[in-house]
Amino acid sequence: MAARLALFILAFILFAAPARAQIAPSDAEVAAYTGLHAAAAKGDAAEIERLVKAGAQVDARDGHKRTPLHVAVHRRHAAAARALVRLGADPNALDAQRYDIVTIASVADDVAMLKVALDVGCKAGNITSPYDGTALIAAAHLGHDEVVRTLIAAKAPLDHVNNLHWTALIESIVLGNGGKRHVATLRALVEAGANVNLADRSGATPLTLAKGRGYTEMVAILQKAGAR
Repeated sequence: MAARLALFILAFILFAAPARAQIAPSDAEVAAYTGLHAAAAKGDAAEIERLVKAGAQVDARDGHKRTPLHVAVHRRHAAAARALVRLGADPNALDAQRYDIVTIASVADDVAMLKVALDVGCKAGNITSPYDGTALIAAAHLGHDEVVRTLIAAKAPLDHVNNLHWTALIESIVLGNGGKRHVATLRALVEAGANVNLADRSGATPLTLAKGRGYTEMVAILQKAGAR
């Protein structure tokens, strides 16, 4: 009983963790930006090219260790992001909270930008965040089902276990709400071949966790897939 209560409290605390841990540039930061960070925030690909050719450091860091590429992705400027990578930006760079552009786009539920991030070379399997997770785990947590399907297609690791000892499948249950998008997320993971019997740190399986929350649709999907 105590272990179950502790798990509930932890899930409550972490429910919005990816969104909180990712720090997008504030309006004040954007107003204070100069050089490549300012051009990236505006989505000005031509200015980015001019500045890099004039000697600007393409992977310069701001106060949160965000590169101009991180800023472009946060601000949803695809052309600027492509220009930065073409000019030498590291597509797999991590910010101060250890987020890459694939995870930033995934948490934002920005499928179009996610596809750009994957196309320019950011890896779907990068270990990111303070939780040693992946973009797939973050997206499953939030029920971003189309993002999850996109990451699965990009060969994201289905059964990566983060430092909370949770997989994407488990997070879709314990940090989800049992609603349509979390159910679709779990279904996509199961259909892709995620291990339905990997247990959490306390030994609870996905099926046990779904039953405990009364998530009947998830229970049915898991049982059909042979969950125990």
